[in-house]
Amino acid sequence: MSILSDLLGLLFPERCAVCGGPLESGERAVCTLCRTTAPLTGYWSDAWNPVLDRCRAMLPAVHRASGFLFFLPGSGWRRMIHAFKYRGAWRTARVMGEWYGRCLKGSGLYDDVEAVVPLPLHPFKRCRRGYNQSEYLAEGIAAQLGVPVDRASVGRRRNTPSQALKSRRERAGNVEGAFVVRHPERLEGRHVLLVDDVMTTGSTLLACAGEMLRAAPGCRISIAALAVSRRELGVKE
Repeated sequence: MSILSDLLGLLFPERCAVCGGPLESGERAVCTLCRTTAPLTGYWSDAWNPVLDRCRAMLPAVHRASGFLFFLPGSGWRRMIHAFKYRGAWRTARVMGEWYGRCLKGSGLYDDVEAVVPLPLHPFKRCRRGYNQSEYLAEGIAAQLGVPVDRASVGRRRNTPSQALKSRRERAGNVEGAFVVRHPERLEGRHVLLVDDVMTTGSTLLACAGEMLRAAPGCRISIAALAVSRRELGVKE
């Protein structure tokens, strides 16, 4: 079996999800060079950062917030995110969640998180795609924080159109009333980390967070987005 695995590895080497180069032994999903040059924000170690500012401008009750990468149009990182979002590369999402989770753990700012909630997809969209990429990100993060993933407490009641080409105002209206909390008792009095892959204006994440706060008294919500937009945050390169 080892010989067969080695042969397959020679014929079909695993490729870096960012640059497309072959992965060396011990590398997972993203090669060492791409990890070293990644457009990391560093916001996970900063209690006050532009992601938190954006979130609190829309929902003042947000406890903490961070983004891991800057979403760079036309970059290999954008292609990586689109691959695990639309083209079935869910294993990459899990690996990226583990990387992000190690950073969150190392910061000490998220030590009291008690559960990780992935932003839910509508059942129709999940069925068509076959999975929810945010769940794999959440699994990776939760494994590093040593807490459970809660997939059942929050759902999506409306299959909303894509946010991609909508204005900020249209995005907010598009997700109004889109989420439902099915088990508020699981969230009451707990610190919950809400996870998604990309945050642009923040309308979708904060619509979900707002519904969770309304339904579950005493719940504290923090936000973790794998990628955030410099332009939307007003951050210069």
